[in-house]
Amino acid sequence: MGNRARRSGSKDKLLFTPGPLTTSMTVKQAMLRDLGSRDSEFIDLVKDIRSRLLEIGGVRDQGYEAIIMQGSGTFTLEAVVSSSVPSDGKMLVIINGAYGRRIAQIAEIHNIRTTTLEFPENQVPDLAQIEKALETDTAITNVAVIHCETTTGLMNPVKEIGRMVQQSGARYFVDAMSSFGAVPIDLAEWGIDYLVSSANKCIEGVPGFGFALARREALMQTEGNARSLSLDLLSQWKGLEQNGQFRFTPPTHALLAFHQALLELEAEGGVAGRAARYRANYETLIAGMRALGFQEYLEPEDRGYIITSFRYPTHPNFDFDEFYKRLNDRGYVIYPGKVSQADCFRIGTIGRIFESDMNDLLAALREVVAEMGIEA
Repeated sequence: MGNRARRSGSKDKLLFTPGPLTTSMTVKQAMLRDLGSRDSEFIDLVKDIRSRLLEIGGVRDQGYEAIIMQGSGTFTLEAVVSSSVPSDGKMLVIINGAYGRRIAQIAEIHNIRTTTLEFPENQVPDLAQIEKALETDTAITNVAVIHCETTTGLMNPVKEIGRMVQQSGARYFVDAMSSFGAVPIDLAEWGIDYLVSSANKCIEGVPGFGFALARREALMQTEGNARSLSLDLLSQWKGLEQNGQFRFTPPTHALLAFHQALLELEAEGGVAGRAARYRANYETLIAGMRALGFQEYLEPEDRGYIITSFRYPTHPNFDFDEFYKRLNDRGYVIYPGKVSQADCFRIGTIGRIFESDMNDLLAALREVVAEMGIEA
């Protein structure tokens, strides 16, 4: 219990989930003040946040803009989809999990012509099929894919897909919700026109907004595309550029927390430093879970170090709800499965957690496995 208090700065349960995540005490404390949305200090803070986001993406001086959008990360996904596709455009969505399906659903709700390439949830997309689709369907103007598909924890080949999209002349949209800030991404080299992530993921802020990194050239060409007032990406950028103001009430406290989280990311060594901690968490988890007899759902070469899906044990005593409850009662929160074709649960290795926290979780897992009589 003492380690949990030291890591999270409180007696909160540790969150081994894909977000919201365990945050530092200093991130929490940053919210303990009120700041007006038109205050010059707040405007300067937002400007600095936008600059730092471009820095993390490696595109500070490479023709990209950072746009903050109120709401959950899905709000920003919808802002990009509904704002970037022209009225006569067509979106190709590459799907191998629930979050790819969500993007397709967003497009369809906005009456955007949509075509999909669907692959099994435990496999990376077939690049040859993507290349063929882009070559044969010249109506495709926009392509969307998930980077880390948190349905399973699978990492999609975003760089390789980007090369194909560039050759086709389409615009490229990457959902990096669960990877940005912890997995190196080269937006310019990979041909990414729009990348979206959220405050409460690997940068370790709190929920309240998402953000898009948009290639300025692509963004400028979306005038008149928006299908929503509040989710109009170009108008949101224009407002921020004109006077530093949000068009609608900004999440001031969440932005204060996020700025502190950005400072802590920098102090940790940026993306490389955070990646090293998360990877160490992941390796500790995998070794410990294997020792307990649990099996990963994905092949090692397809997994990232963000979140891992584990198959249910075949022992008749295993019941996930009871398993979850016993861990939760001990102060450890894991995540149910989302795989449609297999019984799995998920454990995240991101947020303000460390190897010692992973070892604490594994100790709790050993106790629960013993109590439930689940044979390793």
